[in-house]
Amino acid sequence: MDKNFSPADIETRWYERWESKGYFAPSGEGPAYCIPIPPPNVTGTLHMGHGFQQAIMDALIRYQRMRGQNTLWQVGTDHAGIATQMVVERQLEAEGTSRAALGREAFIDRVWDWKAESGGAITQQLRRLGTSPDWTRERFTMDPGLSKAVQQVFISLHEQGLIYRGYRLVNWDPQFLTAISDLEVVQEEEAGSLWHLRYPLSNGEGHLVVATTRPETMLGDTAVAVHPEDERYRHLIGQTIELPLTDRVIPIIADDYVDPEFGSGCVKITPAHDFNDYAMGERHKLPKINVLTAEAKINDEAPQRFRGMDRYDARALIINELEQLGLLEKIEAHTLKVPRGDRSGAVIEPWLTPQWYVDAKKLAGPAITAVETGAIQFVPKQWENTYFAWMRDIQDWCISRQLWWGHRIPAWYDKAGNVYVGESETQVRKANDIPDSISLRQDNDVLDTWFSSALWTFSTLGWPEKHPDLETFHPASVLVTGFDIIFFWVARMIMMSMKFMDEVPFHTVYVHGLVRDGEGQKMSKSKGNVLDPIDLIDGIELETLIAKRTSNLMQPQLAAKIEKATRKQFPDGITGYGTDALRYTFYSLASTGRDIKFDIGRMEGYRNFCNKIWNASRYVLSHAEGHDLGEGNAPLSLADRWIRSRLEVTLHAVEAAYDSYRFDLASQALYDFVWNEFCDWYLELSKPVLWDETAAEADQLATRRTLIVVLEQVVANAASLHAFPD
Repeated sequence: MDKNFSPADIETRWYERWESKGYFAPSGEGPAYCIPIPPPNVTGTLHMGHGFQQAIMDALIRYQRMRGQNTLWQVGTDHAGIATQMVVERQLEAEGTSRAALGREAFIDRVWDWKAESGGAITQQLRRLGTSPDWTRERFTMDPGLSKAVQQVFISLHEQGLIYRGYRLVNWDPQFLTAISDLEVVQEEEAGSLWHLRYPLSNGEGHLVVATTRPETMLGDTAVAVHPEDERYRHLIGQTIELPLTDRVIPIIADDYVDPEFGSGCVKITPAHDFNDYAMGERHKLPKINVLTAEAKINDEAPQRFRGMDRYDARALIINELEQLGLLEKIEAHTLKVPRGDRSGAVIEPWLTPQWYVDAKKLAGPAITAVETGAIQFVPKQWENTYFAWMRDIQDWCISRQLWWGHRIPAWYDKAGNVYVGESETQVRKANDIPDSISLRQDNDVLDTWFSSALWTFSTLGWPEKHPDLETFHPASVLVTGFDIIFFWVARMIMMSMKFMDEVPFHTVYVHGLVRDGEGQKMSKSKGNVLDPIDLIDGIELETLIAKRTSNLMQPQLAAKIEKATRKQFPDGITGYGTDALRYTFYSLASTGRDIKFDIGRMEGYRNFCNKIWNASRYVLSHAEGHDLGEGNAPLSLADRWIRSRLEVTLHAVEAAYDSYRFDLASQALYDFVWNEFCDWYLELSKPVLWDETAAEADQLATRRTLIVVLEQVVANAASLHAFPD
């Protein structure tokens, strides 16, 4: 062994050897143990949350692998519809062309080209983190096998009436021109205004005052609501108002949803542009008037003078006209939560549009029962409450997206609007006896990426074919995930597995916390506190770090602030600590389910710990080399018996910690034993025996055997927490 511990010299060399030798593949022997990776976006790069999550999964898989389990860590990536399409569209824009200019087929070819050249960046970073999944089984959510599974599930659910096409309100991104999921909407507090508007009563006897943060939506109002017990307005229920700036008359209705203590106690109802209003509109059978185009401009449902205007230009004109008419009571400064697309940054509009839906209520029952009966257990257990709260009030799932990149919906339409679902146009024509003279067009939409991810535990193992891996590794042993996707991924995997596999997808869901900075703040680009795991492993110069942290920031003052803070925190840049020090820091902080404050100062201590193991190994091996340790009578000394007993206590502590997913306790037990007992005491006690030329040969043999036994156990247990215990 080299004299000095040098992570950079060890890690890449050993990882390449391990992968090339196939050491990460299932052994084919012992009980099955499987972990499915939460598939990272193919466009993604490794962040601290990834690093933490991957380190936990790797610890579990290495630990069980060394215990003789037949382990499979199923790896793969997600096609990330919006993110990937955005990357390629930006490339086209830089080239002076566009998606529309290329056409659908050529654009999709271009995305596949990008995926082949650049789509594997995150998997290379996972390798740099020392993770040990079976790379030979790497899957992609748009692989032919997974695409077949997606198509079969869609067709099957449609045939059973569990997938349908409906006209509903969705989160609409007016920049990407697609519906997006709640998970892709970021609610951020911003300074805004609250406009108080006067709506004249039709009988000419005064007006009602409503307050709104989106005056442009008044053009689509179909009612004003008050609380049924509000004495101020009970006599007006059933009467009507003259909706300003339009020629429409709308009713005054009563609904318990209205809070009489908020504002004036009167609420304008716009069912086509607000989720709560939509629900109220359904209860009262109100018309739904959509006044926006896909680009968030005013459409032809509004009066002529507003048509074609951007929503915010229309807002200004509406306020001006209301003021001129004496119908603007007041304007208040108001802090509100603005929904923005997490990738486009555009303000999201609730928008009425035809979409495909899954009847989630009918799929939820067996999935709820699976957790209630303990067939699936959450760790920590309190996350079951979050799961139940969502599942017992589950809404139908919008699964269509207005994109080109993704699994295209297997549905065809004739000119009369009839819908035919099937594997291909040829199959649809044959099954429905449709002659070639009748033209059919395929649905332009693709499926939500969460739809294909919901099948992940069984589609990656060969389903719908009867593959041996499916029999061996399904259900998976444990799923490691963040709390933020319990609804969007975990619950949907359970529903789909119960439906198509008639069994749970996994037995345990380990929910880890969020990685925050040392002050407990969420890491974000705007705060300038983001840490890149690869930078912590390999190191980064100060100026390069500043450039990374301030790139794409539109506000010069913010960039300057972040640069100043970075220079103060890392005056010499970041020293490369190596993979093991980073991972051990993660484990030391991984108490069950809590967010972790990542203190970079801890990494120095754990790099020293890695160095301690290195030096201990050099000492032990130098005294074992050239000696036959397999024969001879060697009674153990008091020191030998003591360290072996302490080793047994430590091993039991580590095992108990793994069983309860307490990686912090496992890492602490190992740290304390190595540093305080093995190195500080036993190695020192061994020196007089090994260095004394007059010592009995049997005593030296017992000491050497003990050194080797303890070191092997230390390295074996460290191997589940360290990536490279050379």
